[in-house]
Amino acid sequence: MTLIWLCVDAINRLARLKRRPDQTSNTMMKTSIFGSSFGILVSVLIGTVQARDDGRYSQSPLKPWFDSLRSGKGPCCSDADGFVISDPDWESKSGHYRVRIDNEWVDVPDDAVITEPNRAGRTMVWPVKGTLGTSIRCFIPGSMT
Repeated sequence: MTLIWLCVDAINRLARLKRRPDQTSNTMMKTSIFGSSFGILVSVLIGTVQARDDGRYSQSPLKPWFDSLRSGKGPCCSDADGFVISDPDWESKSGHYRVRIDNEWVDVPDDAVITEPNRAGRTMVWPVKGTLGTSIRCFIPGSMT
């Protein structure tokens, strides 16, 4: 509801700017208010895009471990944000990893690799999909059986 209100408010402010172009100081103030409103709106949208922890793993004994996982790129979030990669969809070559996500091979940056022991035993990846493609926030190799 707040997001809708922000959009409506920004549109109303823009409409008022077009009605009174002769008031220069008010126009500048309204423009900065519109810019601030737009910035807040973008911040809210960016902050809510990736999070999807729906609580399904809240009783798992591994939840605290998953919540504490960090790579050189920062926290990995939780088990709900990462997903398991099957053995044919990841490989190690010359000390570096790569994973196949959506039928595309993506190189895992060295600072995204989690080096602590894998308590889950499964290979997992935490991808971030953006306008420039897919990048890897965290990766933990499994046993590769």
